[in-house]
Formats: sequence, structure tokens, C-alpha cells
Amino acid sequence: MSITSASNNDPTPPTRSFPPIEDYGVIGNCHTAALVSSCGSIDWLCLPRFDSPSLFARILDLERGGSWSIQPTTAWSSSHQYLNETNVLETIFTCESGRISLLDFMDISNQEQQSRIAPGRLIRIVEVSEGTVEIMSTCSPRPDYGRTIPKLVKSGNEVRFDSFTITGPVEWHLDRTSNTFMCHIILHAGERAVFTLLTQEDAQLPNLHPMDALASTCAEWRGWANKCTYQGAYRDVVVRSALTLQLMTYAPSGAIVAAPTTSLPEEIGGERNWDYRFTWIRDSSFTLYALLLAGYFDDECQFFNWIAQTVKMEATGIKILYPITSSGQVVEQTLDHLRGYRDSQPVRIGNGAAGQVQSDVYGEVVSALHFAWKAGKYDPTVIWAHICPLVDWAATHWHEPDSGIWEVRGGLRHFVFGKVMLWVALDCGIEMAEALELTGDTTRWRQERQLIRNEVFEKGWSEKLGAFKQSYEDETLDASNLLMSSVGFIDGTDPRMVSTINATIEHLVENGLCYRYRDAPEGVSGKEASFVLCTFWLINALILAQRTTEACIWFEQMLARSSPLGLFAEEIDLETGAHLGNFPQAFSHIGVINVAVSLAHAGNTGTVEARHIDAANAASRGGGGIQKLKKSERRQPPF
Repeated sequence: MSITSASNNDPTPPTRSFPPIEDYGVIGNCHTAALVSSCGSIDWLCLPRFDSPSLFARILDLERGGSWSIQPTTAWSSSHQYLNETNVLETIFTCESGRISLLDFMDISNQEQQSRIAPGRLIRIVEVSEGTVEIMSTCSPRPDYGRTIPKLVKSGNEVRFDSFTITGPVEWHLDRTSNTFMCHIILHAGERAVFTLLTQEDAQLPNLHPMDALASTCAEWRGWANKCTYQGAYRDVVVRSALTLQLMTYAPSGAIVAAPTTSLPEEIGGERNWDYRFTWIRDSSFTLYALLLAGYFDDECQFFNWIAQTVKMEATGIKILYPITSSGQVVEQTLDHLRGYRDSQPVRIGNGAAGQVQSDVYGEVVSALHFAWKAGKYDPTVIWAHICPLVDWAATHWHEPDSGIWEVRGGLRHFVFGKVMLWVALDCGIEMAEALELTGDTTRWRQERQLIRNEVFEKGWSEKLGAFKQSYEDETLDASNLLMSSVGFIDGTDPRMVSTINATIEHLVENGLCYRYRDAPEGVSGKEASFVLCTFWLINALILAQRTTEACIWFEQMLARSSPLGLFAEEIDLETGAHLGNFPQAFSHIGVINVAVSLAHAGNTGTVEARHIDAANAASRGGGGIQKLKKSERRQPPF
């Protein structure tokens, strides 16, 4: 299956309209990322880090945001694809006079320096494969989210502004009126031209020739891809998701951003526009699961190291999200000068959810540590003094309400999923303490674990819905409860779980896409589209309910809804198929990996290397049918 190409067949593509979100490809260097449209325009880039102010933000404002395009000067059509098993994006333009290839990538050849310095060298290589083509490069930098009009200083083939330098193959021409610079060049078949964007930090690094940097960068990405031990029918999509997750990792710490963008709307014209350029403890935990499932056992697991370090630092005060550096800011504010994607306002930077209490994160952290231990990746005794208080916290605080996994702003509730994940924290803590003979009040933990189970079955079940409900207070469905069988709280074939699946399909699913919930106390106006990860959760629940044929059909349908480059945003509009929300979304790609591997474990499609299966067996205590364990012992990674 190949999902690595996209096309724009309009011979005169619009220049003053917003491309669909799914039209974009993403490139990056494990410090930051850029979005590049199929028209060869960089419409989003923050330097030097994911959370730095933007340099180009046309995706949020066509006039004020800024962009950098490379295109033929005559009418053209275009397509783009990733070079095989890399994050190097190739855009192919076809016009009457010939055909050109544009390679966009961020240089990751300086791997040794990446843990210390944030290299920002972005390289754009144009090569003519047929005929003779005149190309034009137009650059309108707008630093600090378009709040700054930079002073442009030209020196031949270079233009400097702020702390950045852009080089081209010929002299640039400045337009002082629009604060834009551009150049034209005619290339014949076999000729190429190179453009680069450099930061001040790049001057400190021994930079390779651009073609050598291309070869080295391809080798680095392919080296990462080749560590994937999954060899099933969905290898292409698993590798693309693994590459995407790695691209969204901040190399110095191992933290992973939920998405490299801010304020791409969940509803066109609505206010559900959030900044996702932070690392959620939940997302990082789930990422660890996904990469271990995909076979990344031999790699130094920087994601896990970040989680372990956070546990040491925060003790029992774990927050739901963190900036990717200690100096990063999460205070939420609006940028009222920006129009927003297709007039979706406000544009936000920072995220007010940072102050919420979401009790499920304790379960996800302890479960991630447990999972890595079972996979033979990490010895929890090293930080048990920090893990044990988390389990104690779960035993003490599980009675309390919280804000829930979806960060609703409608008040505290006793969310069922939060209770279940606190049960998971206790369950995993008990097993680690007893198996490794570690200190811990396991007698109390067992008592509280049983009390949680009893209460969820009593107060979390709705006879009216015929399903587990979102919270004790609200008679509404919530897709997060589809995870109850994955985490081992209930067997996948239990009648209550099967009924919950069926109720979800009946009331939360339309056109094969699953919503998170309906009519919940959100505290935010408007509505959202279907949530990509929830559909993958539903598919996984079907697998655990032994409905694998049905699950395969759903999975194939979901893969067909990915962007033509194999990427997923956070949400999908069920009527138009348009991707909505920040892009690409780590959560969504975690779901892709989980389902592909789960199907292989269920014996329905594909194969997995024996070493991978053995490790996953140990890691998940059964993975929903991987081992012949008692039903009560089966657990799969909760994503």
C-alpha cells in the first residue's frame, strides 16, 4: 500500500486562498517543523524550536502571516510525495515547457550537535528533469507571528533579517513596499538550484554541502524507519506514522509535541483553536507504547527518559502538559491581529489547560513505566522512590472529581475514564512492587483498586444508555470508555463492553467516523468534527471483542481518509472528509500503529518479527489475545 503522494491538478492554483489542511506535507529536524503545501509554499515555520514565534504563518493569515514559495512562472500542475521512508518532501511541477522537482527538508546531518544546539538549516533543491523551466522564489518573512516587519539586508545572493539568512542561486530583488524579496532563474534539463534558510546557530556548525546534507538526512530518516520490526501488510503506514512521531520529537529532551502547529480549527469559523506545540504527559506515554509496539526496542528511548525525568521532577504534582524547554511559556493568549485559518478566531498561543487536574495521567505514567519494564526496556527500581508516591496518590485521590481527558472547561466531574486509569495506576504498581520486591503498601493498593472497580461498575454504568457513561453526573457516551478493555479493566467480550461498543457505533459514529462525545459540559461554544484517535480506539475495541473482520474493514476505511501523504490531523469532517485541527497530530498516528500491530497480534493480517511479538507479549501481558492468559490478566497499551 502506498500513501506517499498527493496532487494538485489545477493548472492555475489559487494564490490567495487557504489550502486544505490535508494538502500540506511536514518536514522537520527534531527541533522544529515546517508545513509545505503542494504549491511549493512554506506556510508555517517556527524557529529555532516548535514553540518559538513563527517566521512564516500564512496558514493562519494569508496577508500578514508570511510565506516562502518556489514555483514555475507559467501555469502548472503539481504533486508531492515523500522520498521513500524519509521526511524529505518532493514536489513535482509540470508545466508546458518542462518538469521540475523541488526537494524540501531540514538538515539533520549534524546528529551529534542536535542534543545541544537547535540547527535550523532548511534546504530547498530545485532540479529540472525535462525541458526548460523558469522558476520564481518569493519570500515574505513575518517574524513573531506576523507582528514584526523585518528589515531586509541584501548582499548579493543572500538576504539577512533578524537572526536569519536566506540564500539563493542568483541575486535577490527587494520589494520595499511589501517587504518581500524574490528571484527568477531559468534552468535546463539536468540543472539544479539550491536555496537555504539558516539561523545564527547554523554558523556554529560544520554544514555539509546541500547535496551531501540531503544524502545524510535521507540516511538518518531511513535508519530510523528500518528499526521498525513490524513487517505486516500495513508496514507503509506504520513506518510513516513512526517517522511522523520522531519528527515531532524535541531531540534535546525527548519530549514530543502533540502537533507542531497552533490554532488550526476544529470547526471552520469557530473558536476551538488551540496551541498544541507542547508536550502532553498523556501523549508522551502513548507514544512510548506505540514505538515499542512498532519494534523500537534497540533505540535509546528518549521518550521514556523524558517521562522518567518528569516523574522525578514533579513527584505527585504531575501536570497534564509541559513546555518543551524549561524556559517555554504555556500562558494562553490570543493574537487578535491574525485572521485565523479560514477566519477561525481567535488564534491562540499558549494553552490554558496546563492548569487543569486530569487524574488519568497518573495511570498513563505508571502504565508506561510498567509497559517499558515488561518489554525489558527499563528497570523501574531505579526510580521506584518516585513511582511509589504516584501509586499512593492514586489510592488517596481517586474519589475526587477532575477535568477529564478531553480538557473540557465546563467544571469538574467524576469522569469514568479517569477512575479507570487510576485503577490502572494501582494495578501496575501492585505488579511491579510484588514482582520486583519493592516497597509499597500493596495491601491498601489492592483494597482501593477493588473499590474503584466496584464504584465504576455501579456509578459509571448507565442502564439508559446501555453503556458506560462519560461521568457519574452525566448520562452521555464518551469514546474514551472504549479503552476499558484495552487497559484490562474489563474483558473485551464482556456483555457490558460489547454493549458499550454497540452504543458508541449507534450514537457517536457517523459515516464511519467516531466523535469523542455529544452534549458534554464543555464550556466552549460551537461543535467539533469526528476525532481520529477515537475511531482507532473503536477499531481496537472491536479487535478485543473478537470482531477482527469488522475491525479490518473499519481500519481500511480510516486509512483511506488519511491525507494523500499518509498524514492525519486531529479531526475529520464527516461530510467533506476535510481534515481539521492541528496537523499532523501525534495522537492520530499513535492510533494507526496500535491498530496495525493489534491486527497482526490477532492473527488477522500481516506478520510481526518474532522478537517483536515476544517483547510485546511480555509488555502487555497479553495484548488482547497475544498470550493465553486469564481474561482478567489481559492488558493492552491504552491508546
